[in-house]
Amino acid sequence: MGETRVDLLGPIRIIHEHLTQALCEEVFDERRISERRRVWTLHAMAQFWLAVILRAPPSLRQALDEARHGTGGYPLVRTAPESFFERAQGMRWKFFAGLLDAFTAGVLADLEPTFEDDMRRALPAFPEVWVVDGSRLDAVAHRLKVLWDERTVVLPGSLLVLYDLYRGVPRRVRFAEDACAAEVPALRGELDLVPAGTLLLCDRAYCSHRLFGDLTQRGIWALARCTQAIRIETRSELGRADHDAGVLRDTLVLAGTKQRGCERRQLRLIEWTKGKKALRLLTNVLDPQKLPAAAAVELYRRRWKVERMFYDLKEVLDLHRFYAANVNAVGMQVHAAAIVYVALRVAQARVAKSVELRPEQLSVKKLFPRVADASNAFVNAQRGFHATRKANPRVKLVEPDWDEEPFAWVPLDSVLLEPRNAKRRRRRRCPAQRRYESLHRFTRRRRH
Repeated sequence: MGETRVDLLGPIRIIHEHLTQALCEEVFDERRISERRRVWTLHAMAQFWLAVILRAPPSLRQALDEARHGTGGYPLVRTAPESFFERAQGMRWKFFAGLLDAFTAGVLADLEPTFEDDMRRALPAFPEVWVVDGSRLDAVAHRLKVLWDERTVVLPGSLLVLYDLYRGVPRRVRFAEDACAAEVPALRGELDLVPAGTLLLCDRAYCSHRLFGDLTQRGIWALARCTQAIRIETRSELGRADHDAGVLRDTLVLAGTKQRGCERRQLRLIEWTKGKKALRLLTNVLDPQKLPAAAAVELYRRRWKVERMFYDLKEVLDLHRFYAANVNAVGMQVHAAAIVYVALRVAQARVAKSVELRPEQLSVKKLFPRVADASNAFVNAQRGFHATRKANPRVKLVEPDWDEEPFAWVPLDSVLLEPRNAKRRRRRRCPAQRRYESLHRFTRRRRH
């Protein structure tokens, strides 16, 4: 019996299959205002940034030097590095946001939900469950030339993500230049893109009776952790039961204040208590049959999956390290990392299906470095084959089956998720980040 293999070139094929030049041209035409087509086209910029994410070069200069010769997997663009930096400052990062949206839509067009199988069975009334959360990006390293003399902690911006829990990918990634951007207004700006009938999982920051009202009008459901700031008036108790060694209460309530022009909302309050532990959730799903209280508690505990996604973006895909100190370049790098992450997760789901495992049993942290190494080896192998063919024009060479090469696969055991270690090391947070400045404000101040 042969060894079970994991295809490492799958994510690369997904990117090349869906991130085409035609797609880039379409996005550019839809979003251009006065930008001109230049040597550094949107397709070339996208290919370059994706290669940067996969290869993590020591500097952009080194990556650009390789791009001038078309080596290292970078697109062949015969221009001076100054041309790239000029283009990176002039091309709006919103082109990359549109590229990510189009890429994600194309990839998910034929992808069935495969994550969280138990929750999908427990909640058949909600075909879509998205987790909403925001996160600040990590500090810009002082090694960037523009920040050599700056002692303030400079953050390059923040993210708002709508994470598809059942497909394991971010459906929307919205980059904000302001690290202090408010999350609720940002979410309101994305509601037109959320399909009716979707259930949103939110933390305390989104617990607002006004937001619940906006969602209800759009036919969108929400489950949010209750905050002490919202006023609750009990109307009737729907049920009480034992759950997970604690007590579970389900109550109909009125949320909000009686101030003029402020309408209170009828919601459900689901409370689980166990000793000093407590979890209070508000939802606009008033039918307990549609969203049972026990299932709501278990579902909310899956909200941490979006935190894992932020960890993968920052730590695994190196999004804690920025190569340029301008917001356009930062936005490009952020969305390029998100494209690679989507491709990884789709490939992860396909691999899990082929070996009859749950996708959650595979580790992105183990899979990505191997995919990056395979990508480098694949590029070098192709370059060597084409150079050999060019040097022997009269010899008919047969191209190898790259999938059978040692760099194209790894044993399944090497990418399986390990049980969580109770003594695991936690990420250290810099106390200085409590006092920080956004990159776009810092650069604007320097210009004046």
